[in-house]
Amino acid sequence: MALNLYDTMTREVREVFSMDGSSVRFYACGPTVYGPAHIGNFRTFVIQDVFRRVLETSGQKTFHVRNLTDVDDKTIRQSQEEGVKLEDFTDKWTARFRKDCDLLNLLTPHAEPSAVGHIPEQISLIERLIEGGKAYRANDGSVYFKVDAFPEYGRLSRLADREITTSETDRESSDEYERDTAADFALWKARRPEDGENFWESPWGQGRPGWHIECSAMSMKYLGESFDLHSGGVDLIFPHHENEIAQSESVTGKIFARHWFHIAHLMVEGRKMSKSLSNLHTLEELDQKEYLAQEVRYVLLTGSYRQPLNFTFDSMKAARKALSKLGDFAAKFDFHPSSQDGLETEFGPFYPVQEALLSDLNTPEALGRCFRLVRELSEGFERGEYEGRDKALEEVRRGFQATCDALGLVIAPSGNDNEEVPAEIRELAQRRWDAKQEKDWESADRFRDELLAQGWEVKDGKDGFELTRATA
Repeated sequence: MALNLYDTMTREVREVFSMDGSSVRFYACGPTVYGPAHIGNFRTFVIQDVFRRVLETSGQKTFHVRNLTDVDDKTIRQSQEEGVKLEDFTDKWTARFRKDCDLLNLLTPHAEPSAVGHIPEQISLIERLIEGGKAYRANDGSVYFKVDAFPEYGRLSRLADREITTSETDRESSDEYERDTAADFALWKARRPEDGENFWESPWGQGRPGWHIECSAMSMKYLGESFDLHSGGVDLIFPHHENEIAQSESVTGKIFARHWFHIAHLMVEGRKMSKSLSNLHTLEELDQKEYLAQEVRYVLLTGSYRQPLNFTFDSMKAARKALSKLGDFAAKFDFHPSSQDGLETEFGPFYPVQEALLSDLNTPEALGRCFRLVRELSEGFERGEYEGRDKALEEVRRGFQATCDALGLVIAPSGNDNEEVPAEIRELAQRRWDAKQEKDWESADRFRDELLAQGWEVKDGKDGFELTRATA
């Protein structure tokens, strides 16, 4: 079973396969660790995680590298404003990023190199570019890549139809170094007074690497000069990935990455994410609003990765209901999340879900098929079709586990008959019930939200209510 995925380079859906016949080796551009990652960042990381999970649940091995950018203008400037060393500053935000990844149930990369930890590799790569006549040293000690020395520059982003400007070719638009042409981009940046003590020695003097050379050096170290797939957000197609291709292939003469996988932007309530609109939501902020990380993950799976996704708080509420339904299904079939290492590969009756995921990571179609199967299997269960059929029940459980593993969802059965409900929780639920009888809907809703915040759901019947543990 092969995963077919859209390739930005060829503009076609192509099969993803292992060049060495062993593991699919892929590189994902990671975060710049100068603050908390927001849900727009995590849309990319969650989809990349599903990509890896779909490969592994189809029986394919992977080798996943995701870098950390821990030196650039933002990290240097922010660390100095806070009066802390760059390493201490970036360590703090790296730890926060990893914590958020755990909350979202992201698989840990097989390698997570940092830019600062690979300065020698970057210097070596720059030396090779200079020796090959592809780069030059400016008067101030900075080093630039000569874009006109790479005739195929622009093939990923179709740049031939666009005008190259200084701001386009370097994301750090404040860096006005001495380049020959506007298209040339920095490989090494000479030390400046505002850099403080954040510099390294090089053959061209003190300074630090440019943004683009970091990923080329790290990906080539861990994956080789040519590897299977490179991924990132659509905003990285140009200039970052275009520049990676140019500098890497200029050194090796080989195809840098055989497949390019990009994820579209996240919108918030129909608007572009920006600091000025105060809609760069983080997991911590959403947790304070009593939303769970699994609900965030679910929402991020509800749209095609190739199209912008609109995040709304209504969609978060819908995600809570959807996860609750999956919890009900788990309870009905006595399903409990697996604690074993590795992902389940037998989809059984849930094969239609896998089929959708293998078709260009169609997560919305996969979710739709999952709920259709959940309904059909539940109806069969209620008709007694599974009585005495232990093998069939086990196939359902394994298939549901494979579905959860592929999507990265952790579904626990709703309710726990053996768990005693705390007295204060039952009292709060009773106050909600009384408010409903008095048609005080505002109070009833407030009590319901308080129960959810403490991890309990209340379900009303004709003559009373039932309390169950909220779905994680």
